[in-house]
Amino acid sequence: MMLLSLWQDTVQTEVDVRGSGPPLVYLHGPWGLNVDTPFLDALAATNTVYAPRHPGTSASDPEAIHRIDSLHDLIVYYAELFDRLDLRAVPIVGHSFGGMMACELAATLPALVSRLVLIDPVGLWLDDRPVKNWMIFSDEERQAALFGDARGEAARRFASVPEEPEARVDALASFIWSQACTGKFVWPIPDKGLRRRIHRIAAPTLVVWGTRDGVIAAAYADEFASRIADSRVERIEGAGHLPHLEQPAAVARLVGEFIAGSAV
Repeated sequence: MMLLSLWQDTVQTEVDVRGSGPPLVYLHGPWGLNVDTPFLDALAATNTVYAPRHPGTSASDPEAIHRIDSLHDLIVYYAELFDRLDLRAVPIVGHSFGGMMACELAATLPALVSRLVLIDPVGLWLDDRPVKNWMIFSDEERQAALFGDARGEAARRFASVPEEPEARVDALASFIWSQACTGKFVWPIPDKGLRRRIHRIAAPTLVVWGTRDGVIAAAYADEFASRIADSRVERIEGAGHLPHLEQPAAVARLVGEFIAGSAV
């Protein structure tokens, strides 16, 4: 594994690169890359994995978030990053809000994206699918909602992440909505139009969901996939809301089969 540090205009970008083989891009969710390490290692067994840190999430560049003023700027940011890394028509795996960014790239710059894998693509909220208020739950209730095995290894690893994960998510959500009101934001969000563009996605798409997801109703995965012409849903038995953390090898195997063009 190596960490590339690239300068794009005045924004410093860090990219975690590991493995060998055909290139694959991984766009992380709101907890950053630290908790994703076992999954990245599993992907790297068959692919060269490029995992950039989203602008504004790197400790070395705390001001970057204020220089991305629109969704257009964010798309340009990633298009330039792909160019710097000499990546063309590559599979993108995105978790949570990272999956939303992958959708934006596939809808806007289809030549960049050959296939999409979306793990818990929860950013595209439906109007009748309210977000749970995590702050009213105890730690035990949160763990039980997020993981099929609330006492398993993945749950323990998640709970030990620095900067209390639940507090980080709450702060991120507050930031997203406050920035949406001012027109400045980093993560693509529904009221900025992705729901009107998602039908443009032509890349074959796999939506990965845990069968024991306690955060979002099970029907959400099908509702989401129905908006993309060439898509399918794969449910991971026994996993909760973060299947790639609980069963990294199983999800990586699905990803490998899918991006190779095999039937899932």
